[in-house]
Amino acid sequence: MGSNNERAKVRKKPACKVYVDAFYMDKYPVTNAQYKVFIDANPRWGKPSKRDEWNRVKKILSIFGKYHDGNYLKHWHGNNFPVGKDDHPVTHVSWYAAMAYAQWAGKRLPTEAEWEKAARGGLKGQKYPWGNLMDSNMVFCGKDVGKTTSVGKYPPNNYGLHDIVGNVWEWCVDEYVPNFYSSAPVRNPVAGLSTKKELELLIFNFRNVSTDRVLRGGSLFTSSEPIQTAIRRGRSPLLTVVYSTKLVTSHSTRFAANIGFRCAWDTRLKSNFYNLY
Repeated sequence: MGSNNERAKVRKKPACKVYVDAFYMDKYPVTNAQYKVFIDANPRWGKPSKRDEWNRVKKILSIFGKYHDGNYLKHWHGNNFPVGKDDHPVTHVSWYAAMAYAQWAGKRLPTEAEWEKAARGGLKGQKYPWGNLMDSNMVFCGKDVGKTTSVGKYPPNNYGLHDIVGNVWEWCVDEYVPNFYSSAPVRNPVAGLSTKKELELLIFNFRNVSTDRVLRGGSLFTSSEPIQTAIRRGRSPLLTVVYSTKLVTSHSTRFAANIGFRCAWDTRLKSNFYNLY
């Protein structure tokens, strides 16, 4: 994982060979329709309606006062996603919300190493999930429209994964360590954790996390050059949008939709979740 390209940012270097145990990954980022099923089943992760806002405000603050940045599900109307956006990736979700969804679904967020393994689709040392040359027909990026596109609109990589780069950034479970690649363990590396057991414990105790988390894949706003497989960022687990100069200088995209996620799960758990959606 990583890159040795001389133009690559330090946080992407150096390229290192790691091994990850077999796992499964969702074909698409989690969609609005899927996320609505989650909040309908778990109202505490929904948005308070005006009718019950005063009665629930203390409870909501106790949950969300420290679990998002105030822009949770920004584009939703209450607990309903925008009309016609059922198959778009859910956005404006914090790392905590993504972890809660994954736990509810019987899955988890991928580790950064798993994410990159999946994103590369078996291609070694290539810049993009499809090869070494940029192809705008393969990815939704470089768009200043402030709107996502439906999942699966662009071709999958060799592992059958759609939108693995572009459209929305995707949360990973790892702590963000800028120079992690220079000292990453060879087997199942997870920044901030030492063992698989610690990862399992984190899945059920994620609310205690406060350190920055990893985002991978870029988004619709990312330009074509950096939208490479090795692209990575680190942000507070509270954040629901990746701010950039473009975002904060354009009123229309001030709270643009550009953070989502997809889930992974261990192969030994496949039978439990095969027909989840």
